[in-house]
Amino acid sequence: MDLIKELKEKIKEKKPVIVYPEGEDPRILAAAKKLQNDGYVRPIILGKKSELEATAKDLGIDLSKINYIDPNEYEDLDYLVEKLMERRKGKLDEEKARKLILDPNYFGTMLVYTGKAEGMVSGAAHTTAETVRPALQIIKTKEGVKRTSGAFLMLRGEEVYLMADCAINIELDSQGLAEVAVLSNELAKQFKMDPKIAMLSFSTKGSASHELVDKVANAVKLAHEMDPEMKVDGEFQFDAAFVPEVAKIKAPGSEIAGHANVFIFPSIDAGNIGYKLAQRFGGFRAIGPILQGLNAPVNDLSRGCTSDEAYYLGIITAAQTMI
Repeated sequence: MDLIKELKEKIKEKKPVIVYPEGEDPRILAAAKKLQNDGYVRPIILGKKSELEATAKDLGIDLSKINYIDPNEYEDLDYLVEKLMERRKGKLDEEKARKLILDPNYFGTMLVYTGKAEGMVSGAAHTTAETVRPALQIIKTKEGVKRTSGAFLMLRGEEVYLMADCAINIELDSQGLAEVAVLSNELAKQFKMDPKIAMLSFSTKGSASHELVDKVANAVKLAHEMDPEMKVDGEFQFDAAFVPEVAKIKAPGSEIAGHANVFIFPSIDAGNIGYKLAQRFGGFRAIGPILQGLNAPVNDLSRGCTSDEAYYLGIITAAQTMI
């Protein structure tokens, strides 16, 4: 049984409510229809009623069978404005709060914060920053977590891998990389993986000398200190982390080398390029970015996503609400 099927079994009785703020996007409306028809998730889509109706008509979708909200016509708008002002603790007056709440990402995040939805998926038509900003301001990170980070589940048949940080933090120091490793370890366990974490570099176990190599090697030490039970090693080049035959030559004696299934990239440029290479060249389904470290699941999509990817991220987000 593949991961998505396992997650569907997990959520089928509860049917978590997941909000999609970009309902006017044809990919999102199609994903919402599929979720609604499957019956594993109860989707809410946001958008202007006239535009939702037009998009639904173009796709041949019966909009009356999908729960949708036009924020401009929402009967509890005053309540959301009040709660937004409370959450922002004096940083917004009522005028600014009323303007901000009509931003679909803020509206959707407030539905999660007030318990009217259990998770959110956005990003098909918005940048990562536009999706993440309201989540950080309203949902916020868990106690002890200094930053959120973006992980991708990479799926191909029965294969499941996790890659991070591929979306959020432009540059991380050793402490930041170690924290991403800890969060990725937790996320991998949520999806029934046995995480074996490789901290990636252009060097394997000191084969190159550079401050960027030192940063990753130090991150490995810090990660062990944060969670001594975590299976993490490095620094590794990708082939040493992934290919057993290469691992025997480059990193003999390492239990992780050649068997890694969670990959922590040294920078966002490496991570973003890396996951997209695996997606486009390797035929992997890239689901995410999954935002790690938040108090409730608010997840992002690539603006190049397909309708299927929006659907799968809805399933994953729903599963996160039950952890």
